[in-house]
Amino acid sequence: MNRLFALVAGLALAGSCFAQYPNKPISIVVGFEPGGGTDTTARIVQGPLGEQVGQQIVVENRAGAGGNIAVDYVAKAAPDGYTIVLANVGALAVNPHILKTPYDPLKDLLPISLAAEFANVLVVQPTLAVKSVADYVKLAKSKPNTITYASSGIGGAGHLAGELLRSLAKIDIVHVPYKGGGPAMQGFLGGQVDSFFATPISSISQIRAGRAIAVATTGSKRAALMPDVPTIAEAGYAGYEALNWYGFLAPKGTPKEIVDRLNKEIVKALANQQVVAALHKTGTEPKSSSPEEFAAYIKREYDTWGKVVKEAGIKAQ
Repeated sequence: MNRLFALVAGLALAGSCFAQYPNKPISIVVGFEPGGGTDTTARIVQGPLGEQVGQQIVVENRAGAGGNIAVDYVAKAAPDGYTIVLANVGALAVNPHILKTPYDPLKDLLPISLAAEFANVLVVQPTLAVKSVADYVKLAKSKPNTITYASSGIGGAGHLAGELLRSLAKIDIVHVPYKGGGPAMQGFLGGQVDSFFATPISSISQIRAGRAIAVATTGSKRAALMPDVPTIAEAGYAGYEALNWYGFLAPKGTPKEIVDRLNKEIVKALANQQVVAALHKTGTEPKSSSPEEFAAYIKREYDTWGKVVKEAGIKAQ
């Protein structure tokens, strides 16, 4: 009888805890410095999400190792719903194939919801006389291992976008990694590289000023910031898609009731018209999901980019 009473009391207490969640600030950990895409997305969601749950939402920057440090930190955090991560495609679907990450993205975290996604844009130097993907491929084939392309770093979405094009178009282009999108753009503008898989928000002003020529975007549909620029898939490479994406995850062991509550509130925040408008200004498309949908999405991306990494022979440097 005492055991039954204890079990009922325990369940009642657990239910009470879930009902009171959250009763203190929630930390959203991001793996990059303030001002980057992941950080900006977290801060756009921060205010509306806090208002919804009635608690302060704190954005915590734990930069380094392509987002791996932040993901590992959250994977080892208390599974109580007060420490979650906004991670990107690199940390969850790419880096584990290149580095020996201290976490397994498919086992050590619980997906909550997708947050946002956006395509990169392939820009080239105006001096190259390249106006299309066909021009770019023709030039690369005429000068194998000569045409260079910049990215924000090894294993990043821009790097993989280039490797995917290299594989599909059967061209030999040379990857030049930088320590972030800002340095990569400076290298491009300084004439150090021929081309760059850039973010729309970082390149739109350079394109309008004629300092960069937009050749194509890397998504399955045209980017909202540059609707006149075709996709690489439209240019004849069916099935080509290389997206940046962010999503929220919690530590393994977080109670389902808390994950479901976080999902409900995050989905609502991402549908907030102020959030939608703010993300669109950065060239980012809000995109929420159920935890199950996000788990399947991560697995597909993990398998897809694992194959690209293997075929391209990408190694950590």
